[in-house]
Amino acid sequence: MSALQQVQAAEVLAAPGRHAGRNTTLLLTSTLTIMAGATISPSLPAIESHFAGSPNVEIPTRLVLTLPALSIVICAPFAGELADRLGRRPLLIAAALLYGLGGMSGLLADSLPGLLVGRALLGIAVAGVMTTATALVGDYFSGPARDRFMGYQSAFVGFGGLIFLTGGGMLAELHWRAPFAVYGLSLLLIPAVVAFIDEPVRGRMSTLSVASQVSARTAWLAVFAVYIAAVFNSVAFYLLPTQLPFHLNAMGIGSPTLAGLAIGLGNLIGAAAALAYAPLRARLGVIGVFGLAFGLMATGYILLGLASSLATVLLAGAVVGLGLGMIMPNIAAAAMAAAAPDMRGRVAGGMTASIFAGHFISPFVSQPMIAAFGFANTYLYTGLVVGSIAVVGGVVAVLRASTRRENETGL
Repeated sequence: MSALQQVQAAEVLAAPGRHAGRNTTLLLTSTLTIMAGATISPSLPAIESHFAGSPNVEIPTRLVLTLPALSIVICAPFAGELADRLGRRPLLIAAALLYGLGGMSGLLADSLPGLLVGRALLGIAVAGVMTTATALVGDYFSGPARDRFMGYQSAFVGFGGLIFLTGGGMLAELHWRAPFAVYGLSLLLIPAVVAFIDEPVRGRMSTLSVASQVSARTAWLAVFAVYIAAVFNSVAFYLLPTQLPFHLNAMGIGSPTLAGLAIGLGNLIGAAAALAYAPLRARLGVIGVFGLAFGLMATGYILLGLASSLATVLLAGAVVGLGLGMIMPNIAAAAMAAAAPDMRGRVAGGMTASIFAGHFISPFVSQPMIAAFGFANTYLYTGLVVGSIAVVGGVVAVLRASTRRENETGL
């Protein structure tokens, strides 16, 4: 038996336990993305109050939540390039280390600029974490197995969102700085990455991608379409974590714990929806899933705009979360399906940048709307816009399905 055959045989024998550790590590690593913003979201009103003497404090306070997104937008394409050229594993280890250090800097920062510097460093780390984690899923899985794992990944993010949002709200009741300590959890993942995450061997990567079946130009058009959907989804979705605590304050519901619960409930419902993503994708296709998911998000925002009680707010957040749970794995799975093996890091980097570009843009879109129309009408109008996109997506999905049936029957 050759040396290569001996290595392959050893890998087969060790595969079940090692793959379980690898998959668990990837799933836990994925929760770091939601933790980046979700953990401190309930603290935003207290941060604004603490730094009330700062000029135009409303915008810098929102930037505490969204500035990491700007760092991600700038750095994710470079992270994708590094992941393709230098490898996934070393980049993931370095990013997890920076994540912990940058995130916990909020425990010590004594000014809004200092707080924002730490958030920018956190964003650089998230760019590395999310890009490498997405590329690794593309490397390790293909076809329906990839769709299933993308669903599991989004579910973990959803469950993590509930835990970190609710926990962040409880910690914020103690002190607005307390939630920043949670970012130290990333340091505990580094030993697991070292132990279980192997650098994919290019020769063994699956070649079952859209890029191997159609022209490179068509594949990149599909990727860019996914990027556009990712930006639009993030702009709309981030109205929840950036503005809902203030909306609840305006409604007379000022508890950070309740704000965290209201936002986290959407993540919980989204997690349940993500577990059903693979069969939903097989039945409706990528465009059909987008149409359905945007329709649910639109319904949730319209309910939120009409809400007059905490119960209605919770219901609206759950409906928005249901749509989000379908959209996020759809974005990732579609991007990885369109990426050739040697381009997965760069495609994942572009996808990461697109998602967080929407996060960063969101408060600049929503804040003028809130100033002009108020919180309730802003959510209502957003629901109407998202609903129009859902209708377009649904019509396109129906037309594509009809054309496919005609081709199959020869009519």
